[in-house]
Amino acid sequence: MIALKDIRNAIGIGLWFMFLTFPLLVIKVNPVEKTVIWRWNNMLLIGAASFVAYLVSHIILRRRDARQKRIRQGSEQITTQSNLLFLKTPKFLLALSCTGLLFALVFPALFSTYQINIMITALMYVVLGLGLNIVVGVAGLLNLGYVAFYAVGAYTYALLHLHFGLGFWAALPIGGLLSALFGILLGFPVLRLRGDYLAIVTLGFGEIIRLILENWNDFSKGPSGISNIPRPGFFGLEMSLETAIIYLYYLMICMVLFTIFVVNRLQNSRIGRAWFALREDEIACQAMGIDKTRTKLTAFALGATWAGMAGVFFAAKTTFINPASFTFLESAIILCIVVLGGMGSIVGVIVGAFVLILVPEYLRVFADYRMLAFGVVLVVMMLLRPQGIVANVRRTYTHKP
Repeated sequence: MIALKDIRNAIGIGLWFMFLTFPLLVIKVNPVEKTVIWRWNNMLLIGAASFVAYLVSHIILRRRDARQKRIRQGSEQITTQSNLLFLKTPKFLLALSCTGLLFALVFPALFSTYQINIMITALMYVVLGLGLNIVVGVAGLLNLGYVAFYAVGAYTYALLHLHFGLGFWAALPIGGLLSALFGILLGFPVLRLRGDYLAIVTLGFGEIIRLILENWNDFSKGPSGISNIPRPGFFGLEMSLETAIIYLYYLMICMVLFTIFVVNRLQNSRIGRAWFALREDEIACQAMGIDKTRTKLTAFALGATWAGMAGVFFAAKTTFINPASFTFLESAIILCIVVLGGMGSIVGVIVGAFVLILVPEYLRVFADYRMLAFGVVLVVMMLLRPQGIVANVRRTYTHKP
């Protein structure tokens, strides 16, 4: 039942959202004709949508709390560890994986070059999300400067080609190794930091890298950037633009599969269990004999490695890079992919990357309201499903005497 208090709160929420979005959605200035257009309909729509959304979310949360109360009282029995039980079925997982892989293989034959380019971008963010998932989702170390390692990888390829003529395949491992080195250099000063302090330091590190690239003209060409970066080659064969894009798409498919395999093995290994222990309780982790310093540095280094390799792919895809491509907004998007998809969940990160990268591209008609919709989606997810789209299922061990 909806009480009178709930209706009053919903009205207050609606008025508050109308106030917040008033400058963005109601006022439209035409600088050419020097006129102001007042779009009052938008304000009424926002107020009504906020009113309904609050009531619906309140009802859902109340039912969930009532169900949890019944579970605690023993009147309802559950044996699930995840809200998505069907995802634990091996046959379903195998069928879903095979279907997804088959669709990915035939994707270039079904869609245009523009769609392939969008999918390459989404796959790059899958790799970036899985790399940051090691640091944030598994080890519990909040990193707001992850884009710095992305920039290191991209500029490694660009500068190696510019000064030494190295190609994509030679620059790919070098970009990953240099990014891992930068990850270790970042990790040493922040070993004692946690929470907000760690986030501020990593944010500063990301801005330092961007400002160095923007102001050191002799080294990085400054704001002008570096152009004419070659795309990946295949035994010296000449490829047209469309063929090169399709080739890069299949390389990204292989990169994503390799990343999923390695990250999954890492999470199920000894170092993966140490990361999970570090995330849950740092003091208890150290008391159990786990080397906290080595564990943190390994997380930073491995997470940065995938960002560096993704940066090499980014430079090869765009053939031009400059510091404007590596702002804090990129780090925020990658972090949102991890949080929205599900921290520590590989499947969740993949789903989150596709949602946050593909949906805005296909909703360009609502370009003026994309960031507003993005914020609303995050707020709704935090209220209704704080564990993410696909929550990570913790592995349990039972002892049978």
